[in-house]
Amino acid sequence: MKKSKKTSEEKLVLAVKPRTIFGRKLGKLRAEGQVPATVYGPDFTSKSVSAGLKDLLAVYKTAKETGIVYIKIDQDEIPVMIKNPQHHPVNNNLLHVDLRKIDLKKKIQTKVPVKTIGVSEAVSQKAGVLLTLSENLLVEALPQDIPQQIEIDISAIKDIGQEIKVSDLPKSVKFEIKDDPAKAIVSVVAHKEESVVAETTVAAPEVITEKAVEGAETTAAETPAASGKPAAQAETKPQPTQKK
Repeated sequence: MKKSKKTSEEKLVLAVKPRTIFGRKLGKLRAEGQVPATVYGPDFTSKSVSAGLKDLLAVYKTAKETGIVYIKIDQDEIPVMIKNPQHHPVNNNLLHVDLRKIDLKKKIQTKVPVKTIGVSEAVSQKAGVLLTLSENLLVEALPQDIPQQIEIDISAIKDIGQEIKVSDLPKSVKFEIKDDPAKAIVSVVAHKEESVVAETTVAAPEVITEKAVEGAETTAAETPAASGKPAAQAETKPQPTQKK
C-alpha cells in the first residue's frame, strides 16, 4: 500500500482583495465574476475578501483542500489552505470558500481523501464487491508535508471478507494518520443476488361451513351495523296494515 506525494511543488499564488459587501448584495459581486471568501486562523483577525472565479478555480484544481496557497492581499502574502467550498444546489456555481491561514512551522490536522489503486483478487476472480468505508483520513503534519491523497492498494485483499484498516498502512516519517488504528478503510464483501420468485401460487379458497355461516349471521345480528343502527333493526321489514 502506497501513499501519494504532492503532484506539484510549485508555489500557488492567488490575488484577493478586501470585501465590504455582504448578504444579498453578494449576488452582484458573483455576477461580476468574484467569489466571496473569508480568511481565518489562530491568532489572526478574520478578513472578508473576494477572489476572481477563474483564478480561484485554477488554483483549487491543483491545490484541492490540502495544498498551500499564498493569497496576496495589499502588500502581504499569507499561506492558506482552501476549505469548505460551497456550491449552488441547482447550477453548482461556486458561492463561497474559506481560506484557512496556516503557520508553515507548525503541524496542523486536516482530512485527506483516500484513493484505491491496484486490483483485488477477491473482486476480479471471486466476484466480491469492493466497499469504501472511509472517504477521508485525518492527517497531522507540517503544511508542506500533507499528502494530496492517500493511496490504498487493494491488491492486498485476496479473499472475500478481508479489509484494510488504518493499522495496515505503512508509517510515514512526514505525517501521521490520527484516525483509530482499527478503523476500516476498504473491504470486500460477497455479492448478493436478489432472488426473484414468480408469484404464481394461488391462495386456497376459504371454505365456509354451515356452522360458520350461522355464527356469522348471529354475530351480525348482535353487532351494530356501520350506520350505527343495530343489525336487527336494519333488517326489520314494515308489516302490512290489516284492514278491519
